[in-house]
Amino acid sequence: MSRIPVAILGATGTVGQKFIRLLADHPWFEIAQVAASADRIGKRYGDEVRWRETTPLPAAVANLTLTAAEPMGGVPIAFSALDAGIAREIEPAFARAGTLVVSNASAFRMEPDVPLLIPEVNGAHLGLLAPQRVARGWSGGIIANPNCSTAALVVALAPLHQAFGLRRVVVATLQAASGAGYPGVPSLDLLGNVIPFIGGEEEKIERETRKLLGTFVDTTVRDAAVTVSAMVHRVPVVDGHMVSVSLAFDRAPTPEEAMAVLEQFHGDAAVTALPSSPTPVIEVDRRPDRPQSRLDLDRGGGMAVTVGRVRACPLHHLRLVALSHNLVRGAAGAAVQNAEWAVASGVVPR
Repeated sequence: MSRIPVAILGATGTVGQKFIRLLADHPWFEIAQVAASADRIGKRYGDEVRWRETTPLPAAVANLTLTAAEPMGGVPIAFSALDAGIAREIEPAFARAGTLVVSNASAFRMEPDVPLLIPEVNGAHLGLLAPQRVARGWSGGIIANPNCSTAALVVALAPLHQAFGLRRVVVATLQAASGAGYPGVPSLDLLGNVIPFIGGEEEKIERETRKLLGTFVDTTVRDAAVTVSAMVHRVPVVDGHMVSVSLAFDRAPTPEEAMAVLEQFHGDAAVTALPSSPTPVIEVDRRPDRPQSRLDLDRGGGMAVTVGRVRACPLHHLRLVALSHNLVRGAAGAAVQNAEWAVASGVVPR
């Protein structure tokens, strides 16, 4: 098929740059619009961006002219890397104009009619888009990917929940510096230090996990009856969010049973066929000191979740550690996969 023109909102930021890297050679999508703040409108993207990706800035994108964050005719999909406050104003304007906004922002994640998606986990939740369009009177729409730590957590939890009935989750996160954007946390605050606070993060993890693991019934999502207690920490690692988890179930699995379920987990066949979907989704590493951010971050092109240290828990039933790339599975890569799922599902015409 011919490639679908897409826009990137917030194109010069950390997540916006990751979008550009992931979309530069995408088989389905072509970058047609890059939008940024008012003071950059009309300027050449390559002259304005402080490019921080390890691969070169694609010449075709470098030569694009930065636009206002306004809908452009003939561009049916917009990827949003906007801050939540700005997203709450701009994303509905795109949806009203007929654009499907695939958002990394938190602004609309918990709206009852907005799909919060991890396609391997809850692809059916895309069904919220139709009632969203009716209720809000727009022909476009908004779909969202979860918080960067929630993404790693829920991919690891979903197959265990399905197999054993998850009831309680206690999670401690170790979140990379890049999760705060650029320039992010000042170096003298973070180097040689751990910061046990990230504003709003614990609440996001607790709420989003229940929605993601919920069930789509009669045009609504019923949250999973799972209690989640989250503690978050910013650590001096550049990329990669790690979660350390203790879990209680309806039926207690042995570590071997749990690892077998995790290793066999895969999405619907249509999800597995998406260009951004990793195979496998979860990589179980049985070595006692893995996963590690430096060594395991880029598995599955950054879209796989690595799970290790699966063992019995003296307080609950099971404990484990999971790692994912916060800017790929936890941000831009997740949004690209969500857009692919929307196209594959017929929400956006090919």
